[in-house]
Amino acid sequence: MQSYPAPALALVESMSLAAAADPARAVAFQGAPGANSHRAAMEALPDGLPLPCFSFEDALDAVKEGRAGRAIIPIENSQHGRVADMHFLLPESGLSIVGEHFMEIHACLMGLSDGPFTAAYSHPQALGQSRFYLRERGIVPMSYADTAGAAAYVAELGDPTVCALAPKIAAELYGLKVIAENVEDAHDNMTRFVVLAKEPLDPATITGPAITTFVFEVRNIPAALYKALGGFATNGVNMTKLESYQRGASFSATAFYADIVGAPGDPAVDRALEELGFFAKDLRMLGTYPLERERG
Repeated sequence: MQSYPAPALALVESMSLAAAADPARAVAFQGAPGANSHRAAMEALPDGLPLPCFSFEDALDAVKEGRAGRAIIPIENSQHGRVADMHFLLPESGLSIVGEHFMEIHACLMGLSDGPFTAAYSHPQALGQSRFYLRERGIVPMSYADTAGAAAYVAELGDPTVCALAPKIAAELYGLKVIAENVEDAHDNMTRFVVLAKEPLDPATITGPAITTFVFEVRNIPAALYKALGGFATNGVNMTKLESYQRGASFSATAFYADIVGAPGDPAVDRALEELGFFAKDLRMLGTYPLERERG
C-alpha cells in the first residue's frame, strides 16, 4: 500500500481528523500537504478544510462518499497541457464542476542546509520545468511522486546534501530552509483547477459571465465534427477549449471535451447545444460555473 513519508503522514492524519469533524467544509485534493493543489484549495476555498488524498480517484471518491463537500483538481497547465486522466475521470465521477481557479506555479529549492546539493527530489514535471537551473549547479534530478511529498522525504532523510523542489508552503510545513525561490526556467507557468461537488450549480443563480463544460462523441466520418460544432459559430457562442481523446480501444468514435462561454438558459447557447445534439452522441454536461478569468 502506498503511503506518505512520516513527516507528511502526521499532517495527513491531523487534517483528515479535522475534515471528518466537518465534512461539508472539507476540500479534497491530490497530494501531500504542501502540494500545489493544497495551495489551490486554500486560495479558492479559504473557508474550507483541506483533505489530502493520495490519488485523483481518492479525492473524487471523498466527495462521492460524503467525506468532503468539494474537491479541487488540476485540469490543465500552460506549459504541459491537460493533466493526464482528467478527461476520463471527470465524466465518470458523476460530480459537477462548480468553480474554477487559476494559480501561478512556482518552485522553491529547499533543504536542511545551505548546500551544496548533489541531488534534488521532486515530481518529474517540476524537475523538467527547472532542468536548466539544476544542470547549471550540477544537481542530479531525482523523481518523486509529488512535490510536497518530496519535501517531506528530504526532511525524513536528514541528509544535508539533498534538496527538494516544491512550493514554498512545503518548506514551512516540513521545517526545511528555502534556498532559492522561483527556480523554474519559465516564469509564466499557470495551472487551471476545477472545483467539483455532488450537485451542479443552477445556471440561473450565476451572476456575471459563466462557463459551461461538457463532453460528447462523434462518429469517425467526414465532416462529423464540423457539423456538430456549426451551431456554436452560427449562434455566436465562444468555444474556448476543444480537446479530443479516445474512449476504449476500438477507435470507432472520438470523444471531445469542450468549454464554452455562456450558460444553458441563454437562447444562443440553447440553440447551439440543440444543434450539437443532432450530430453528436453521449452529450454529458459537466457543469456551468462562474468564469474566473476572461478568455481571449
